[in-house]
Amino acid sequence: MERLKPAEILLIEDNICDVEIAKEALLKCKFKNNLHVVMNGRDALDFLFKRGRFSEAITPELILLDLNLPDIDGRDILNEIKNNNKLKAIPVVVLTSSRAEEDIIRAYTSHANCYVTKPLDFEQFKKIVLSIESFWFSIVTLPRID
Repeated sequence: MERLKPAEILLIEDNICDVEIAKEALLKCKFKNNLHVVMNGRDALDFLFKRGRFSEAITPELILLDLNLPDIDGRDILNEIKNNNKLKAIPVVVLTSSRAEEDIIRAYTSHANCYVTKPLDFEQFKKIVLSIESFWFSIVTLPRID
């Protein structure tokens, strides 16, 4: 069943090249989405908690999260998301350069839904996007967050 409305995706990424890869993959997959990009941890939390200039931000249906961010670490952001009753049901895909076993374990222990290492291979990311579309947005029913 085709999704009628675009998916609201929040990309939390400080590397502009990785932002462009994500945008291109979403476009080439024909995955209907509204991609919102923030480039540091503080803006990510302000977006998620609708503070300051993000007071009118939408609640994302999917979060793509880099772990290594300026000012607030992505690991802390993941914990904030998964420990918040209004946000914890949102799927989080970790996109990071860290291949450290402790980061992988910590991410999954903190309830990340997927862990992908960078540099992002375009074809690999495209497969992830297609699986997210077919699984998260076609099969999984998330509670209303507003």
